[in-house]
Amino acid sequence: MSERKEVELYCDGACSGNPGPGGWGTILRCRGQELELSGGEAQTTNNRMELCALIEGLRRLKEPCRVTVYTDSQYVANGINLGWAAGWKRNGWRKADKKPALNPELWDALLEELARHECKIIWVRGHAGHPENERCDRLAVAAAKAAS
Repeated sequence: MSERKEVELYCDGACSGNPGPGGWGTILRCRGQELELSGGEAQTTNNRMELCALIEGLRRLKEPCRVTVYTDSQYVANGINLGWAAGWKRNGWRKADKKPALNPELWDALLEELARHECKIIWVRGHAGHPENERCDRLAVAAAKAAS
């Protein structure tokens, strides 16, 4: 079996109003090549866009890879790293307090994509000068404006 490709995935979501027009931006980097992706929705939330950014980036990978994900979303990072999403799924998309988990269809899609790859999720502080995070933010904001 061949060694998995090493991929860096940077992602961010943006929303004008919450809910309101939103966008997401993703940068994939592998073997010196980069791909920028973005998209948006007319009526959404910031958390939904954060999830979409990561899902859409992972969906573009044609084979299982070793992926290092950089996100400024604690919702996404904690949802995966602390096992929240897996627990919500086990509990029928209910949180520990028995209230429904938000965005179950996106979390389910994300868990499915993550299962294809070896992923490490790293939280980065947003708007703190991280070059790729700033680029993803610009992509997300532009996509939100285009969706409005």
